[in-house]
Amino acid sequence: MSEKAIFAAGCFWGVEATFQNITGVSDSRVGYIGGTISEPTYKQVCAGDTGHAEAIEIIFNPQTVPYEELLAQFWQLHDPTQQNRQGPDVGSQYRSAIFYLTDAQRRAAEQSKIAAQAGFSRPIATQITAADTFWPAEDYHQSYVQKRRGGFFS
Repeated sequence: MSEKAIFAAGCFWGVEATFQNITGVSDSRVGYIGGTISEPTYKQVCAGDTGHAEAIEIIFNPQTVPYEELLAQFWQLHDPTQQNRQGPDVGSQYRSAIFYLTDAQRRAAEQSKIAAQAGFSRPIATQITAADTFWPAEDYHQSYVQKRRGGFFS
């Protein structure tokens, strides 16, 4: 039985590549969540006017990789103390966020945030919020890093 998880940790390309390499993750897609308009485009989200975050939706087998392990990876793959930025990418569309789909995910996310805080000298800025509609990004963004490694964009 598969479950879904949704995370935002900056530019979605690298986040997707990291999660795709985890045993137990069977599928993923990048997209936009948490904003105010329907069917946003990359151009609209990048302009910073929609309120959406670049995010990844993961399909995983909790028997192989528990949600808590995905959370542990999430805390390691970016700087959750950054407010509305990751590296050179600045804006609320690059915020750190966990979008929970169930009450169990909410509880696990809140507990993992408390535990993760011990590893950072600054407060964690990650938002934990109920998931709303996840809008898939345009096709050319899906599995972008894999496509690029294969010369697709060379």
